[in-house]
Amino acid sequence: MNSIADGSVHIQTSSESNPAPPCWFGEVVLLSGYLRQHGILSKISEQVRLARKRFGRYEVIDFLAVLFGYAISGERTLEAFYERLQPFALPFMALFERDRLPSRSALSRFLAALTETPVEALRTLFLDDLLGRPMTHDKQIGGLVDRTGSEWVVLDIDGTREAARQRALPKAADLPEPFRRLDDVCAAGYTGRKRGEIVRTRTVVSQAHSYPWLGSFGNRGNGRYREELRKALAAIGRYLTAHQLTQERALLRLDGQYGTGAVLSDLAGFAFVTRGKEYSVLDHPLVQARLHLPPDQFQQRLESQMVRSLYNCSPVPVGPEGVLCRVVVATHPATKKKSPVGVTRAGMVYELFFSNLPQQAFTASDVVELYLHRGAFEPALADEDEEQDPDRWCSQSAWGQEAWSIISQWVWNLRLELGHQLHPDLVRTTEFAPALPSPSPHAAPASGYAPPQVGLPWKAGRFSGQDFPLQPDGTLRCPADQKLLAHEQRREADGSLRVVYGASIHSCRPCPLREQCQWQGSATKKPR
Repeated sequence: MNSIADGSVHIQTSSESNPAPPCWFGEVVLLSGYLRQHGILSKISEQVRLARKRFGRYEVIDFLAVLFGYAISGERTLEAFYERLQPFALPFMALFERDRLPSRSALSRFLAALTETPVEALRTLFLDDLLGRPMTHDKQIGGLVDRTGSEWVVLDIDGTREAARQRALPKAADLPEPFRRLDDVCAAGYTGRKRGEIVRTRTVVSQAHSYPWLGSFGNRGNGRYREELRKALAAIGRYLTAHQLTQERALLRLDGQYGTGAVLSDLAGFAFVTRGKEYSVLDHPLVQARLHLPPDQFQQRLESQMVRSLYNCSPVPVGPEGVLCRVVVATHPATKKKSPVGVTRAGMVYELFFSNLPQQAFTASDVVELYLHRGAFEPALADEDEEQDPDRWCSQSAWGQEAWSIISQWVWNLRLELGHQLHPDLVRTTEFAPALPSPSPHAAPASGYAPPQVGLPWKAGRFSGQDFPLQPDGTLRCPADQKLLAHEQRREADGSLRVVYGASIHSCRPCPLREQCQWQGSATKKPR
């Protein structure tokens, strides 16, 4: 054994354990003090109520304090979090003005006992806290400037999934039905690239310029996306009201699962862009006529060699509801590998993008780029997974897991807010594209054709093209409620395209309105 030469150095050891505080404890001190300063803890105690069950003398704030600490810590499991926290349980709870740390079993019983009412009250407080204080001192929220100089606030709505794997269980007539612990929070669904048999889906809402979360709405399996979308729109409505913005200046970027006419009807009043999956739109006469012309633009992303040909179509009815929206068709040659998106016809892959953005503000390429730029939302989700991992399993009950998701997003927003105070950088405002030059009065329209025009009255007292409204399926309906089909498409001398519709002769001959509809009235041999 070697001795120490310097006699002034004395080393003392003890059998008593003296653990060091966890590395994340300092951030808990900072965020808990910020919550106390703004009265959030007292509001939680007053407004989030739950009928007591088997969790002793603890209050709701005791359990939510544990969830706040768990979200800040980044520990992989509650077991690991409790193990690191246990030596510092009293000072930790004192930061939240409480005196006793709930046990893991009490926390489990609390989360299992949660119902919709207290969780929705917690969600309301979460959004009130976000809207109650501006992210920056000058109250900037960022924006996107289009080609006409108008500014939009972009909000992303997307779903993120957490997959879970289950152990195989024996099945026999003499055995009881198997019971799965995650049955209340998960169900069979699309797992994407994640390995697992069951999933839980969260629909999350984010503001695309400064990245605060506006809400999280989770359900079993693939979720209830229509119901979750309506809740997301309600949260967005509150956000716009708080910042004195109108719906017309809010631009929603949605995941492709929302690209149907039924869902688009829920977006009344909002501008939107989404990938479409109503591929029957490709058979519409207006779309077919447009596809026979040269493309408006070509689009290629830097990270891909694929070049898309873009066709901008005038408003087309989508779905059985006949929701009129702008359709951008993107095509590219098919390869040996099946395309993960779009539909393949005759060696070409067709992708659909639905929007109601004005064409003078966003060209066809702008619409596609705007949707594809929603990939900027994926890094936000990736950062959230890395920093907080909000999809960690905290409870085997649906509302318990939902409460954890809200707390996790709350911590994210607090970090953003305090980060802006530490480094008060300007919030990003993006000029998406330079303004388009004013078109020449003799130039062809950007989409190849101008908006469709109907035939004018050709004889006094007779029906005109305006009396034959366009139907969602691409047909026309005459005043006698009969169907007219597109029979012919022909190019005119001025470069326009004429689409000729015709009715059945069996519908026209006995029609009582024949005198007002056909040139020679009842003497006409052909149908209208």
